[in-house]
Formats: sequence, C-alpha cells, structure tokens
Amino acid sequence: MTGRATLACVALLVVAAGCSGIGFTGPREPPAGGDALGFEDGYWYDDSLNVTADDGLNESERRAVVARTMARVEVIRDLEFTERVPVEVVSREQYRSRSSGGSSGDATYEAWNNQVWEALLLVGEGTDVSDTFDTIFGSSVQGYYSPSRDEIVLVSNSETPTVDTRTLAHELVHALQDQHLRLSSDAETQDAQLATDGLVEGDANHVEELYDGRCDAEWDCLPTPERGNGGTPTEFNFGVFLTVFTPYAEGPALVEDLRERSGGDWDRVNEAYDDMPASTEQVIHPEKYPDDRPTNVSVRDRSSEAWHRFDVDQQADTVGEASLYAMFWANGQVDRSRSPYNYSHPLSTGWDGDAVVPYTNGSHGGYVWKATFDSKRDARQFYDGYVRALESREARSPDPGVYVIPDGPFADAFRVTRYGDTVVVVNAPTRADLSAVHG
Repeated sequence: MTGRATLACVALLVVAAGCSGIGFTGPREPPAGGDALGFEDGYWYDDSLNVTADDGLNESERRAVVARTMARVEVIRDLEFTERVPVEVVSREQYRSRSSGGSSGDATYEAWNNQVWEALLLVGEGTDVSDTFDTIFGSSVQGYYSPSRDEIVLVSNSETPTVDTRTLAHELVHALQDQHLRLSSDAETQDAQLATDGLVEGDANHVEELYDGRCDAEWDCLPTPERGNGGTPTEFNFGVFLTVFTPYAEGPALVEDLRERSGGDWDRVNEAYDDMPASTEQVIHPEKYPDDRPTNVSVRDRSSEAWHRFDVDQQADTVGEASLYAMFWANGQVDRSRSPYNYSHPLSTGWDGDAVVPYTNGSHGGYVWKATFDSKRDARQFYDGYVRALESREARSPDPGVYVIPDGPFADAFRVTRYGDTVVVVNAPTRADLSAVHG
C-alpha cells in the first residue's frame, strides 16, 4: 500500500505559469455580521497588498497574504472558513529532515509492502519502498496540510523563504475539506487510497487552476516563486512517482466532471466526499463514477508448508489501473513520446479488479497476483504487455508460460497464465519454488 499518512493533503511539484502585480491596502473592518464569503481577517478577496515578495515575507506580510488567499479560495470553492489556518514556511532541507525515515517501524509490514511494489516491477529486491517514498516526496513536495495539527506547512526552495500563493491555495482547500467535508478515509488498499486522493487532491488542484486563471485575468497576485525542487536525486524512481501522482494528474478532470453534472456548482463534488471513488479506474475514467465498481478478487492459498502468507492484518492488496499504467510506462511498454501523465492506455484500461498476495519462506519472498479484466481482449493485452515487460528485463522462457530474469533487482522466476478474462502471475526465487508458492 502507499499509506494514507504519506499521500494525504500534499501539493506535489507541478510547473505552471506565474502571476504578477502588487498594490496596496491595509486590513479593513469586517462587514456587517462579522464575516462574509470572500472576506478573511481584514482582507477582501480583491484587495491589493503592500508586500515585498522578493526578499521574503515578514510576519505581518505573511498574515496579509494568507488572509487574502483564504478569501479568494472561499470565493472559488464557495465554502466559508470556520477558523483561521496557521501557515509555516520551511526550507526544503528542513522538510527533508522532518519527513525522512518514513518506515512504519513494522518490519513484517515493510517486507509485505516491498513485495507489492516488486510485483509491479517498480521497486526491486534490496530496496525499501519507504526509502523510495522519502526520496520522491523529499524532492517533490511543495507543501502540506496537517489535519491533526490544523496547520499548513509550505516548502520554500529559496534561501529567503517565500510563499507560493498557488500552493497556499491548494493547501487551504484541504483545510476547507477538513472543516466542512470528509478528509479522512477508511481506504485500505493502494488503489482505494489513490482513488480517495483523486477526489481530495483533484479538488485542491482544480481550485489551484481556477485561482491561477483569475490571476491571469482579473486579480492582482504575487509573483510566483521558482518552483524548482532543489535537484532531482539520481535514485529518483519515476515509476513510483507516476503512481502516487495519479490523484494530481487525473483528479481535476473527475472534479470538473462532477461540477458539470451539477450545472457548474460544487454540490456533486461535496456529495462525493460521502461516496468516495472506489478505484483509480473511476478517477481516470470519470464516467465510471460512481456506478462501475471494481470486482472483488480473491486468491485461494495453494502454497506448500514451506511458504506462507505474511502475518499482517491485510494479506492482499489491490494495486489498480493507475499502478498498472505506471508499471507499463516504467518498463518501456508505453510510448515515451506521449505525456506520461495521461493514464488511459490500452494495456491498463479494462482493469476490473486485482489482488496481490505476498508470500515468504522466512528468508525469501514471492507473490501471487491475480487480475481480472472487462473482457478476454483486455486480459490478453495485459498478458502480452506484461510478458514484454519481463522480456525488457532480459527474461528468458525455459518452459511455456514460465519466465526467468537471471540478474538484477527483479531476478526471479515468474509463471504467467491467462484464463479467459483473468491473468495470474506467480513469482518465486526459482522455477522450483513456483509450485510451492502457488501449486
């Protein structure tokens, strides 16, 4: 699984055009009644500000910027803040120091989770997924909202901390969600977590886009700080990044679709928080929300006495359509000339449900991955693409349907079988172990 604490309420790096224009006004008296939509802490949404952005913002300037941005988010999102949201600005080095060490501390769970990501041919043996997440988020996160502390933290890449009001607007949407809607989720699988974040982050990204458009058209806005990430580490895993970026790339289209269904207002979006998307399929293909729910896939235990499932609360995970796409992209089966953030592709579209069940013999890992599709044709496309992905990693086939990768981080044996609209992948350290994992 990805882990809710890791993915919720985070603004990842998205490069976009900046805004400009700085004027002057000071705090004003509250309107009659004490507050109004579009007025926060003494500032209306269309006020100009007397701030100097180039040398960073002092405490009073930051308070004014936060207040006006809150007012503007209210106008766009049509929700009133019930309380002021504290905002802290930290350097990227400070953020990395705070967020490093993302391991759950549960060695059994970590080993189980590593097998899930290994099944996707994204994180190989000898690498902990938690370390991969540390690297990705350490270089990509622009800010986050902490529901437990009711505060926003913005990450600045400059020596003099600055505020990116688009990132601030994004995180303020999360505060509104927390104050009015349902920000928490009981999603347990990787796919369900990404699907939930598709609504949560899609909502925030859509508001960020609308905010940016108003800066271009009608509002005076602060200049947008450079949104560099301080350098991309050489060990950056783009395949994993592509997986966790799904909510930010595909979520806004789902939110736009819901707004169109309700004539342009936010009613259907607000209602969706009580009926979260059930799969990334529904996020990537908004027309499938909410009626086309995924098939519940189970795997019967057919292992020998030497192999057993991990002693964790949730023995199977569901990776979903978005993760399938990231797997095919990272393993060279998606045309690299197309945008990697267009997650709809014949190799993964048609997914209907899956289950990954990791196994261990005490010293080595294996897994059974069972995926079902909308049709035999969809299953055949997945099967063919998966075999090509194995072959791209120098897999040879000593027996029909059996493949062996001799070297590298994915050096293992694989048995790939298609039954009509279902594909089953069995993984083990050696060919002899395949029937012991799943006979």
